Amino acid sequence: MVMNLQVRDLMYFAKVAELGHLGRAAEALHVTQPALSKCIDRLEQNYGAALFERSGRGIRLTDAGRLLQERVRLVERTLDETQREIATLGAGLSGLVKVGAAATIAEFIMPTACRVLHEEAPAVVVELQIGMNDVLQDALRKRQLDVVIGPLGRHDDALVQIPILADDVVVAASATHPLAGKRATLEAMSACGWVLPAQSVATRQWLEAVFAAHGLPAPRAAVMTSSIAAVPRLIAETGLLSFISRRNLEAGRFTPALVELPNPVTTMTREFGVVHRNDDYLSPAARRLIEIVRAQHDEVTGTTETAAAKGRVKAGAAGGRANRGR
Repeated sequence: MVMNLQVRDLMYFAKVAELGHLGRAAEALHVTQPALSKCIDRLEQNYGAALFERSGRGIRLTDAGRLLQERVRLVERTLDETQREIATLGAGLSGLVKVGAAATIAEFIMPTACRVLHEEAPAVVVELQIGMNDVLQDALRKRQLDVVIGPLGRHDDALVQIPILADDVVVAASATHPLAGKRATLEAMSACGWVLPAQSVATRQWLEAVFAAHGLPAPRAAVMTSSIAAVPRLIAETGLLSFISRRNLEAGRFTPALVELPNPVTTMTREFGVVHRNDDYLSPAARRLIEIVRAQHDEVTGTTETAAAKGRVKAGAAGGRANRGR
């Protein structure tokens, strides 16, 4: 009985903290305002600290109140995830898995991964969102995605990042571009127009930093797009340069043909991997998809490449490269 009262008081507190007003919270909870005030008084007495202070016509959290609000949210999330986990244990591999993937991953990894998962668990539905990594990471943090498979970023305690494979991003152009077949200098590239992602995308930021480090203006974006890999014809027909995964070029899937403009200074090494939230529950279906993606890469390249890839990424970082990307 005492435990039920404490849980109820915490839930009531959470609503008051959310609305910042006792009257509106009482109305939303269908209780009287005096009863709600007694609830807050009990909590403040139990914790030995004031949880709210007056703010105009409403109230606002004290430092102690903000701490309690964070802990209550954690409890609510834990209870919700426990309910989902217990429910899925009996259901087996089923349900919806929301996956975000970079265009390169969607092209080379996801087709086989989805096929294998569907063969094992036909009841699982994969909702695949393809996009730039900054957009996907934001959706992951907002719990709109369960898993992101794409370029890994900086260390973040809120995220689990599992390395899978290394990838190079290089300058590319039409096979008929005046710089094609040559080792283009930064000065020559700087004089050209570009097809680039938004300025919030790490690959563009890295490229701009390279030009700035050599005293040159940032590449001039004549066209900005949310998916460079999806517009090869635009790159070819406009005569613009772009910054794209070498894997896409080596696959020879672009028509008209695009070619690399080789220059080690403009070659960015990044690492792809699986990313999910550190504090969230992963369904059996989501965990199985991650296992399939990792196993698929190991079968193709051998497990030793992952270690080698890590070495290349560290070496690249030491040389001023960034392990971030599209």
